[in-house]
Amino acid sequence: MNGIFDGLKVLDCASFIAAPAAATVLSDFGADVIKIEPPGAGDPYRNLPKLPGFPKSPHNYAWLMESRNKKSLALDLAKPEGKAVLRRLVADADVFITNFPPAVRARLGVSYADLGPLNARLIYACFTGYGDRGEEANKPGFDSNAYWARSGLMDLVRADGDTTPARSIAGMGDHPCAMALYGAIVTALYQRERTGRGAHVKSNLMANGMWASSVLAQAKLCGATFEERRPRERALNALVNHYRCRDGRWIILSLLNEDKQWPTLAKCLGRADLTRDPRFSTTAERHARSVELIAIFDAIFATRDLAQWRQDLDGNGLVFGVVGILDDIPTDQQMLDNDVLVPFENDTLLTVNSPIWIEGRPKVQPRHPPAIGQHSDEILRDAGFDDAAIAQLRAAGTVG
Repeated sequence: MNGIFDGLKVLDCASFIAAPAAATVLSDFGADVIKIEPPGAGDPYRNLPKLPGFPKSPHNYAWLMESRNKKSLALDLAKPEGKAVLRRLVADADVFITNFPPAVRARLGVSYADLGPLNARLIYACFTGYGDRGEEANKPGFDSNAYWARSGLMDLVRADGDTTPARSIAGMGDHPCAMALYGAIVTALYQRERTGRGAHVKSNLMANGMWASSVLAQAKLCGATFEERRPRERALNALVNHYRCRDGRWIILSLLNEDKQWPTLAKCLGRADLTRDPRFSTTAERHARSVELIAIFDAIFATRDLAQWRQDLDGNGLVFGVVGILDDIPTDQQMLDNDVLVPFENDTLLTVNSPIWIEGRPKVQPRHPPAIGQHSDEILRDAGFDDAAIAQLRAAGTVG
């Protein structure tokens, strides 16, 4: 099956999540992606599940996600021979992706100034923690600090000022950032279709974090006055809040069209009498007495399990959601029906699909990721290296 990007050659010369994940999305639509990683240990992201606190599994789940569909070339870019191999590959590539800081790119000879002149049609995509200008340009960063913490999100999700700042989970910011870099690459490919020329595109964790928090960030930029941050039990609106069910699971209400939805909610909760209660008869009164109404809702939701509440609330035009847990995911029928979860090729193991679809143009079925250097010889032969040259590169340790 041919994908939209069938024949597009992509060099993934990056590590960890955000930049390589952008290459993964390209591969989902048929691009030929070559993962370039150091001989020996390879991309250090391969070892993420071995770190303390991460789930234990017979599968390398981190590598399955970010490196499906790819081929691996183990190449030492610190050696002149490794640089020469890369330059030959770049001359015939469509997209080059890196997340090396500017100083490292310059040292390894993989900056845009180094590679751009080799191929006028090349889309050179770089991703950094804090942008490529300013005093923090070479500062290393993960999404936990450059996206989650720097943007204010880590602080803003706290219930109040006394609550400990909330930790992010692995890849929580990286995967949205990957979509931003993917969008930059696809925009540049569109420009290339019109002009015939490549481009230098970029994105970074800090900018994406600000984009994620931009509603409140823009309010601050406008000099807005902010309300006191209140815990759930003292929220200003009982109809936009979350509640614990009898089985310990949580449900979240998001009833923004309150005048219309309040009577429906009260009926579904078995408390139509609340609509006649003078304390809650108008939106203004419900907001003024939100603490009282939250306490009433707490008692009501505690009487039934989550599954029963879903059944009682569904189909009534009410906007609500389940506070999902990981145990829900493997059997989530809505995700399965919409290809959010898809099986690997020739396997029953599921993986998480990239979150965009083109009607009538199916994606390739995910293939298992490569071992370190699994495709080195194949890639080098395709680039014009003969067996003697490949043997020499291996003997020198340039290729693994």
